[in-house]
Amino acid sequence: MIMYDVTGAIFEGMTVYKNKPEKQPRIKPVTNGYVTESRIELDVHTGTHVDAPLHMVTDGETFESIALEKLVGSCRVLDLTHVEDRICRADLEPFDIQPGEFLLFKTKNSQDEAFSFDFVFLAKDGAEYLADLGVRGVGTDALGIERSQEGHPTHKALFAGGVIIIEGLRLREVPDGAYFMVAAPLKLVGTDAAPARVLLFDGVTVS
Repeated sequence: MIMYDVTGAIFEGMTVYKNKPEKQPRIKPVTNGYVTESRIELDVHTGTHVDAPLHMVTDGETFESIALEKLVGSCRVLDLTHVEDRICRADLEPFDIQPGEFLLFKTKNSQDEAFSFDFVFLAKDGAEYLADLGVRGVGTDALGIERSQEGHPTHKALFAGGVIIIEGLRLREVPDGAYFMVAAPLKLVGTDAAPARVLLFDGVTVS
């Protein structure tokens, strides 16, 4: 069995969305004698994380509405490293995507350590196609599933279809193919997202 940890590390100075200083985590160790207890100030969209509908939908459901069972199970890594700019329906159609699948997009983003304002994203028509197919979820190797789309139609199309969104995956070393995924977000209540540890297992047989 091979395990891939596809989670981004969290630390001060890490890559954050649009390089915004206010999105940087703050980690403050407090020492009293020999006892150290660190305090963390953290945006819930830091690094690898799972979005909840509230993120882009007014009065949308909060994070606890996402069943953990939907974040554990089979998934498929799609090699989309040839795609320029955006992932459209035409890029996804050759993969014979089935209802209930959880798809992880490996793109040119996986080669970038620094934030790129031109990151490859999922276009509206691609999101609508996946929602209509009834996929369980999508994950991307960018810190956002979309960019430069007024009204955030990609997020909204996926949320309307009940599709889970994971952002900030690290897929550079992961070959395309089928895996068993364990995505374990922090058990937050009332939020629009939660940071997650995401592991992919190759060679796991599920009965």
